[in-house]
Parts: sequence; C-alpha cells; structure tokens
Amino acid sequence: MGTTPTARTHEEHLGHIVFITAAAAIGGFLFGYDSAVINGAVTGIQRHFQVGPVETGTTVAAALLGSAAGAWFAGRLADRLGRTRTMQIAATVFAVSSIGQALPFAIWDLAIWRVVAGIAIGMASVTGPAYIAEVAPPAYRGRLGSFQQLAIVLGIATSQLVNYVIAQLAGGDVNNPLGPLQAWQWMLGACLIPALLFLLFATIIPESPRFLVAVGRTTEAHRVLREVEGEDVDVEARVGEIRSVLQSERKTTMRDLRGPKFGLQGIVWVGILLSMFQQFVGINVIFYYSSALWQSVGIEQSQSLLISFSTSIINIVGTFIAIALVDRLGRRPLLMTGSVGMAVALATAAWAFSAAGGAGEDVALPPLQGMVALIAAHVFVLFFALSWGVVVWVLLGEMFPNRIRATALSVAAAAQWISNWLITVTFPSLSEWNLSGAYVGYATFAVLSFLFVLFFVRETKGRRLEEMG
Repeated sequence: MGTTPTARTHEEHLGHIVFITAAAAIGGFLFGYDSAVINGAVTGIQRHFQVGPVETGTTVAAALLGSAAGAWFAGRLADRLGRTRTMQIAATVFAVSSIGQALPFAIWDLAIWRVVAGIAIGMASVTGPAYIAEVAPPAYRGRLGSFQQLAIVLGIATSQLVNYVIAQLAGGDVNNPLGPLQAWQWMLGACLIPALLFLLFATIIPESPRFLVAVGRTTEAHRVLREVEGEDVDVEARVGEIRSVLQSERKTTMRDLRGPKFGLQGIVWVGILLSMFQQFVGINVIFYYSSALWQSVGIEQSQSLLISFSTSIINIVGTFIAIALVDRLGRRPLLMTGSVGMAVALATAAWAFSAAGGAGEDVALPPLQGMVALIAAHVFVLFFALSWGVVVWVLLGEMFPNRIRATALSVAAAAQWISNWLITVTFPSLSEWNLSGAYVGYATFAVLSFLFVLFFVRETKGRRLEEMG
C-alpha cells in the first residue's frame, strides 16, 4: 500500500525541518573542522617558521581566545540583526580567515588569523544552537538539538581525512610543495569550502520565528511557523505565546548569579567546574596535537594523520552512543562511567609514554608500548565522547533555574573556552618537559571528575526545566 497524503505531508514537513536544522548545524561543522584542522598543520608550521613549543602552543590556542570573544557578543548581535544574518556574518569572517591562515607571512600573522577564525567559530557556536532550539518543534527538539554536537564531531573527522589526503598528495610530508603552496597551507585554506557552504545555507534558510515576532515582523513569523510546525498549527496563538514570553522576560546580569559560596550560587559553580573538567582531562590534546604527538614517539607523519582520522571516527561512534543513552540511563551514570574509562585509558597512556627512548626526531616507543599507547588513546576518546563530550552540554542547557539560565550558561561556556585554551597552550611545553607526566596530570583530573559528579552533580533526567532551582 502507498503512503497516504497526510503521511506524505508529514514526511515532507519533517524533511524540511531536518534540512533547515542541518543547515544551521553547519556552524558546528566549522567549529569541529577548524578546531582539528590545525592538528595536521602543526608540524609544518613549526618547521616553516622554525618556532618552538611556546610559539606553537600560542598559535594553535589563539583561535580559542577569538572563540570566547565571538561567543560573548554573538547573542547580542543575533538579537539585533537576526539569527540567520549573524550566521552569514560568521561564515563570511570564517571564509576570509581561511584565506589568511593559508597565506601567512609570519607566525604572528598566522596567530592573528587564528583569532579571527575563532571569532567566527564562537559566533556560530552560540547562534546555531539558539536557532535550532527556536525553529524545532517541541516533539523533535531534543533529537534536532543533538545535530550541533554531531556536526562538530563530523567536522573533526572530515578535517583529519582531508589532512591525510593532502599530505599523501604532497608525498607524505606537510612541508612539501603542492603547487604554489606547501601542504600545510592547503590544509588551512581548505576551511574555505565549508565556510562558503555555511554562507550559502544561512542565506536560504528562514529566520527564527522568535526573532521575527520580537522585531514586529509577524507576517513572516506566521509563514515560518507554518513551515516548521505544520499547516494545522494555530499560528495566531503561537505568535501570541511567543510575544507573551518575550514581554515577560527580564535580561539577567552577573549580579543575578551572586551567592554565598565564593561570590556565586552553588549551581553556577557546578556548571563552571563541569566545563573545566571536560577540558582538563586533555581531550583537545588529541584533536589539536595528536599528529605531532604520534610523530614525537616515532610514527611516520602520514601514518600519524591516518591515526588521527581513525580517532575521529571513534569520536563519532561515541557521540551516537551518548545520544542513544543519555535519556535512558541518565546524566550522572554516563558521566561517572566516562570518568572511570578515561582515567584508566589516560593512566595506561602515561605508562606507555614513559618508555619512550631517544631524543629529538629519533625518539621512539618500543613496539608493545606503542601499540598500548594507540589503543589507550582510542579508548580515551570513546569514553569521553559517550559521556563528557555530549552530557556536559545537555546538563548546562537544563540544570540552571529559568531566571538565570542564559547568563549562567554563558559563564560556564566562557569557563570552557578558557580551560580549553589553558590545556592547548601548555601541552607543547609539557610534552617536551615530560610527556608521560602530562598524561598523569590528565588522568588525575579524570579521577577528580568522578568524585565531583558523585558528590556535587544532581540528576536531571526526566525533570521539567521549571523544577530546576
């Protein structure tokens, strides 16, 4: 039997929602792509500009400072210009920065373009999820909201694959010329393609009905609501509901977060520490530096890029596992399981790296320890992805009381960017000093994260947002 007209209409309607949600999530793809593309280019940058670990770490981490700035003003810009217009600006800035990163004339010039790229990433990381939440019907909001995190991990994997292909075309060395540029420059310049795709899709998707109502464009809001919620929706009632909520909202400030515990409410500290632990276990060391890391223990450059890609695939698998289990098992069980798995994997990697012998470019791991280090790195990424990678964002979106949610979330997100920057900027120096010791430190934070969740994090599974207090 064929499908009924009603069923076909529902499928077309759902397909349209998925399309515009996926289009907005391309901002997350850019986030993941640019965050990880530097991984393959690190060695090339070091050799080309003849810089040490301090300059390298500063350049790689520069994008994170830009991201913090972009995220800080993106919300206000989106409220003034609109969600889609802000996404278009982010895509344009990212496209320009991609060209700048591919053609730097000095290490400081590259660092500046990394900051510019980070600004675009920060803008997209705030505007994309906000847009998705505002256009997604309530029945699909949770699953559609997960598109952002899925897009991030797909961006990471794609960048690693592109890096590997470019390196192979250049004969396995990222400093080899490939036409007018070196291979590492093509890696950074390739970011232009997803940036232009984001700009294209941000131009054709509809504006958020919430923004349209806020600026008095109710006719357009009616049309968009019919597109995303179906023809049978009472658009007048929905517009009235949105207008009522907008009128009752009061913009919160940092003053509203004050409490007796070190100047902030306890729940705000929980959000900040969740964000910090998510980064202090060292996850972005894998995505920013894994290529250079594997080369530092004796693995060939082209093979190290392939290993980085396989790690990204594990990240995608773990993300799907988290999406499937977060509403079934709950937030706390997943977080604690992830902490235990990460602690064991990181401690194992620390043991393996302690056996590294040689110095400079002649450093290498014995075969057994080399295999153990590879397995431990993949296990670490899997346990992170199925727990802290997804669950922290879920918790931050639902754990705060309604009256402080937006401001508290921005503070926690800022803590996450700053923590990410600290780990990223310090790893090159730490690894040169004592690579095994660095991983002992990350393992310690994984253990502490378990204890933190056990004693301080409340379960939010099945609770309405209005119950959070």
